[in-house]
Amino acid sequence: QVKLVESGGGLVQAGGSLRLSCAASGRTFSSYTMGWFRQAPGKEREFVSAIRRSDGNTHYVDSVKGRFTISRDNAKNTVYLQMNSLIAEDTAVYYCAARYGPFGSGVADEYDYWGQGTQVTVSS
Repeated sequence: QVKLVESGGGLVQAGGSLRLSCAASGRTFSSYTMGWFRQAPGKEREFVSAIRRSDGNTHYVDSVKGRFTISRDNAKNTVYLQMNSLIAEDTAVYYCAARYGPFGSGVADEYDYWGQGTQVTVSS
């Protein structure tokens, strides 16, 4: 069992930055590929980014490329999402997810564990 707890969300003006953190407890964090998803009101959950356990390779949805950066610190059992140049369309609840194994995925159903989410609101 893996427990994930997100933090770092909040209200920010367009053009601003936030850094989300996701602290993991339980089984070996380094065994998991980690992902970030988001869900805006009235919309389906959307893949944002993932970082592989095996080589730290990263993947992003096109809409956040060049603005968001995912990273992980296996010593601290934590994954981060640095979000810069935020726009109103980034407003959503952001979820951290863990997928056992070496490969990344943009499919929510392929993740095994989820956090409770953290709200990000970007005012224009």
